[in-house]
Amino acid sequence: MPARLTTALTALALAGATMLSACGEDAPAAPPASTLEAVQVTGAESKEPTVKVDAPIDLPRTESEVIDQGDGAEIQQDDLVSLQAVLVNGADGKTLTSTWKQGPVGLDLGSEGLFASFKSQLPGKTVGSRVVIASTPADAYGDTGNEELGVGKDDPVIFVLDLVGATKVLDSAQGTDVAPKKGLPTVKMNDGKPATITVPKGAKAPKNTVVQPLIEGEGAKVKEGQTVRVSYTGALFRNGKVFDSSANRPQQPYFEFPVGQGQVIKGWDDSIVGQKVGSRLLLVIPPKDGYGSAGSGDTIKGNDTLVFVVDILAAY
Repeated sequence: MPARLTTALTALALAGATMLSACGEDAPAAPPASTLEAVQVTGAESKEPTVKVDAPIDLPRTESEVIDQGDGAEIQQDDLVSLQAVLVNGADGKTLTSTWKQGPVGLDLGSEGLFASFKSQLPGKTVGSRVVIASTPADAYGDTGNEELGVGKDDPVIFVLDLVGATKVLDSAQGTDVAPKKGLPTVKMNDGKPATITVPKGAKAPKNTVVQPLIEGEGAKVKEGQTVRVSYTGALFRNGKVFDSSANRPQQPYFEFPVGQGQVIKGWDDSIVGQKVGSRLLLVIPPKDGYGSAGSGDTIKGNDTLVFVVDILAAY
């Protein structure tokens, strides 16, 4: 179910073009002093750039250059980065793909599986910048290339990136403890394992979704359309049985989705918007805001109320 950020950037009324290289009309042709001099980027800020590459390029090492300097925060090596991207094959100059129609995408610089070219070149750049990365095959798609995109195993790749935002990722909720209302399910967090959710004996399931902060975070409020990263445990109200938890996936113990876009159950979409990053939420969600009369799989029946504990780790 994870999804990418789909919020469009606000267009800026800035005209003009920026180029990585330009030769005078009378200047004799000469081999580029840098691989990046074989790349030309034109286009207004916050608009999809046009990228031309004097292919094929000889790329002994991965390089990068800032062609429009942003005035935002400096990106750190473990940030979640939101960006727009145009990818061009350095072997033949063909555009491989662009994110500009769908909207910015997120990169986790702390992820072991991320391209080495991003991990080495993006830290230290500032939000708001337009950056070109010329990546060796080894630092991009590796020995296999990417047949679907049209990248061979020996093809260098040019990335033209607009750095839209960056944020830190929390390991768990951080903030101020909040005393929950009486009669609600209780939560015991278990490090590295699903939380234990206990429903009081004789408790009646609510007709409407209950949102009870257990920790109020100190970060910014989550806005509709942002991608949020959460960790969670879900249990059945009728017996407290855990049916799902991000802790059961140790290689990726979190879940990301664009909030308020209908890609998760209504109880999540409605409850997380407006909450602060760093918060821990207890959600008690009746069927109408959960999986409806159809239920989900063999475990969640059509009349099941669901209980979740959700930590909001980041929003971008």
